[in-house]
Amino acid sequence: LRRKAERARKRRLRLQRRKQEAKAAKEEEAARAAEREAKIDQWRAKCIQEVEEKNREQELKAAADSVLSEVRKKQADTKRMVDILRALEKLRKLRKEAAARKGVCPPPSADEAFESQVESLKTLLKNRTELYEAEERALRVMLEGEQEEERKREMEKKQKKEREKLLQQKLEIDSKLFGDPDEFPLAHLLQPFREYYLQAEHSVAALIQIRHEWDQYLVPADHPDGSCIPPGWVLPSLPTNDTWATAVR
Repeated sequence: LRRKAERARKRRLRLQRRKQEAKAAKEEEAARAAEREAKIDQWRAKCIQEVEEKNREQELKAAADSVLSEVRKKQADTKRMVDILRALEKLRKLRKEAAARKGVCPPPSADEAFESQVESLKTLLKNRTELYEAEERALRVMLEGEQEEERKREMEKKQKKEREKLLQQKLEIDSKLFGDPDEFPLAHLLQPFREYYLQAEHSVAALIQIRHEWDQYLVPADHPDGSCIPPGWVLPSLPTNDTWATAVR
């Protein structure tokens, strides 16, 4: 009876442990799924934001181009009115000369009224020309600023990609030297070696000690046995056979 009770107790414990393990695995899977969903949502939000920013930039540029086109049209209209005014002055002068040859002379008041109207129109056209030129300069500055911002954003994107590429290369090199961090947790046998080789990144004293050890081997540049310190990690050679490959995985 006692053995039967003991077996039943062990069975209950075993079932309870399996239930807890299944629950933990389920919770872990749910956490991973939530993390994946969060990353997907973050990526989607980033894509939407980039598209919206690009659309806003295009709309702003289109609006600026439209306004600039309208300003240029106004400038062309103003120039055409100036040409018409000059042609009108020339026409009146020719008609006045023709009338003088026939003995007909307009009164001085007519000349004064005409010149007054012409000067008033010239002043108006000059003010409009200056206003339109100022608008054009402002729009050009805005467009140049937008183009500069676009170039800066493109440069930042390029630099970000370069940094990510270098980081990925560093992770690959570290993985080849010390193993994949996901496969080799902190308690793994290789962790002490990893800490040893990377101790200079976390301790100034260790960095000084390592440099001191390096300096002991300094030789003149023309020394026959001298060589320079490599700029990065010295990667191991690729396995030459399957047996070696299984040992370095």
